[in-house]
Amino acid sequence: MAGIRMINGIPQIGFGTWNRDGQVAYDTVRQALDVGYRHIDTAEGYKNEEFVGAAIADSGIDRADIFLTTKVSPESFGPGQIMSHARTSLDKLRVEHVDLLLLHYPSIGDEYEIEDYMGQFAEVFDAGLTERIGVSNFTKRYIDRALELLGDRPIATNQVEIHPLMQNRPIVEHCRDRGISLTAYSPLGRGCVNDSAGLKEIAAEHGATAAQIALAFLMAEGFIVIPSSGNQARIAENFVAKDFALTEAEIATIRTLDEGRRLVDGPWCPAWDTN
Repeated sequence: MAGIRMINGIPQIGFGTWNRDGQVAYDTVRQALDVGYRHIDTAEGYKNEEFVGAAIADSGIDRADIFLTTKVSPESFGPGQIMSHARTSLDKLRVEHVDLLLLHYPSIGDEYEIEDYMGQFAEVFDAGLTERIGVSNFTKRYIDRALELLGDRPIATNQVEIHPLMQNRPIVEHCRDRGISLTAYSPLGRGCVNDSAGLKEIAAEHGATAAQIALAFLMAEGFIVIPSSGNQARIAENFVAKDFALTEAEIATIRTLDEGRRLVDGPWCPAWDTN
């Protein structure tokens, strides 16, 4: 994937498909692939895998040249369920395997025992349905237990909310100490970065948008980013962010913008780490 940095075997910039339904999912994935994205992120819970799969199939791009991620929903963690749900996702995506399969959240309210669902997850990996496994929204205690249970099967990434206004340092540091990369979802804070005076000031110096600077910062910090947009021009703008080089002083300034502005915090979430 020429021109795109790889982290733990994952392209550093990808296109996210959360909140993209039906034809919109199809159209935006096609647009993203046309621009040059080669990393597409979807999930069972997004209910758009068949449209994402169709867009990839119709793109004419060799499957081997596209890095494809999907996720198993925590509602699917019941005894003996994960393998069948993973196979259903593959069928919808029209592929024999994905490049990365994630558990979307820890079991909600610990309804299912992690020893059971992590064992099922290991079986999916061992069966060759995915090249890599990872997790999403896992806090420190879940990360540590997952590492114990998976043995020599590496966790490629933990996909969590990270953007300049919520840099999520406790889980970032914990994962990095254990060799786990971080994938930033909602890297633009669902648009809130566009209102940041600090980002806009740096953007003016580069002839860029605040969103592009936010993405450039996260990539400079070593995160994988999966911005999403339903706007064709913004899809292209976001991809160009990989080409911006920030100075050390600019990076240091953006680090100070962290105000802990968490956007994802519902009853389905674990108790987030605060230190």
